[in-house]
Amino acid sequence: MGMFKRFISGFWTVGEMMTAGVKAEAKWEYEMGKVILGRRKKMLFLALLPVILGVGVELAMAGTLPDTIGGSKAYMPTFVTSQMFIGSIFVGLMAGLITGCIGAGGGYVLTPALMSIGVRGIMSVGTDQFHLFAKAIMGTVIHKKLGNVNLWMAVWFVVGSLTGVTVGATLNRAVYAKSPALSDAFISLVYVVILGILGAYSLYDWIRLSRTKSVQSTKEATTAFAKWLQGIPLKPRVTFDQDIVAGGRSISIYPLIIVGFIVGMVASVMGVGGGFLTFPIFVYGLGVSTFTTVGTDILQIIFTTGYSSVAQYAIYGYVFYSICMGMLLGSLVGVQLGALVTKYVKGSQIRAFYALTILAGFVNRICALPGTLTNAGYLKVNTATGNIINQVGNVVFFVLVAIFSVWILIAFFQNAGKARAAEMSSPVSVER
Repeated sequence: MGMFKRFISGFWTVGEMMTAGVKAEAKWEYEMGKVILGRRKKMLFLALLPVILGVGVELAMAGTLPDTIGGSKAYMPTFVTSQMFIGSIFVGLMAGLITGCIGAGGGYVLTPALMSIGVRGIMSVGTDQFHLFAKAIMGTVIHKKLGNVNLWMAVWFVVGSLTGVTVGATLNRAVYAKSPALSDAFISLVYVVILGILGAYSLYDWIRLSRTKSVQSTKEATTAFAKWLQGIPLKPRVTFDQDIVAGGRSISIYPLIIVGFIVGMVASVMGVGGGFLTFPIFVYGLGVSTFTTVGTDILQIIFTTGYSSVAQYAIYGYVFYSICMGMLLGSLVGVQLGALVTKYVKGSQIRAFYALTILAGFVNRICALPGTLTNAGYLKVNTATGNIINQVGNVVFFVLVAIFSVWILIAFFQNAGKARAAEMSSPVSVER
């Protein structure tokens, strides 16, 4: 019984810190989008330049690429239909609305959504990574907003993450080469595990907070394991949190490299930034403050996604640039609208929808598994049955996420109109 309680306690702790990670990345995406949209047109063009160049490559090389890396006969061709491009804008808008309104990264819906509209898993991952990188190149513009960045901690983390990205992306490509259907199943299974943990915790968090009517912030924690890890006398070492602890703390570079490797490998397999892993490992595993973790994680995203998207996916033909542009345009607008809605909507409602959208992604990917595993030869399910199960997952996913998106937009337009009317009728406004 005691072991079961410790397991449950540890599970909720991991879920709490993973949620803190996606919230930190959401804040970064909001600031990034705000800067891009607020700058002059040439800055917006700079952010879109890699995607625009990629679209040009698509048009120039359509039909000439080898079949194995996206030619016209490939499993997922590198040209896009108008319906698919419009769909990508909608997908980006959904993710942006979730990110801005919930304050937690909406990237967890991108790969499942793209796979549901027909984009193969490996190209969904590569496209998501490139989409993140297109945003991240504006990181230098908002450098001062990243928080307490520990440069050397980020450097050694990136050394590990780049290695992990290489391993993860190589694994993705190898599985795809063996069987495209198995590749979809493999990526879906990873999402099932991660979204299962996040979804279970977010649902528990919503129920707990709706009962207590109080908001508890994530606490700082220096665990016994973190203290032991910091005490290992291996050199060279990195000092951190000097502003929080007198003299700061220090740790050998080797745990940082190992953590970077794990985060990079998982991020390159899923097509995400990896903050949901960086947070629990940094805070509970390494004993780093959340303030330092935020800045370090966001800085590493720029290098990790850049290397992953370009060197591990784009050069092999696994980036759908047209789709990426649609996602980027949709998410930049969506995240700003979503952030404005938080002024008018109750926090309990936002948490409820957050839990539902994560669980919708979980249901979507677990319903895709029977069909993909059958196609790969690892399971025997009637084709018609597999298709029905897959369609159920798609319907559940898109209906819930669409309802959430429409709800956000209605709340925005209704309350924005009321706010403008109140401002116009106020004495202060008349005097001005």
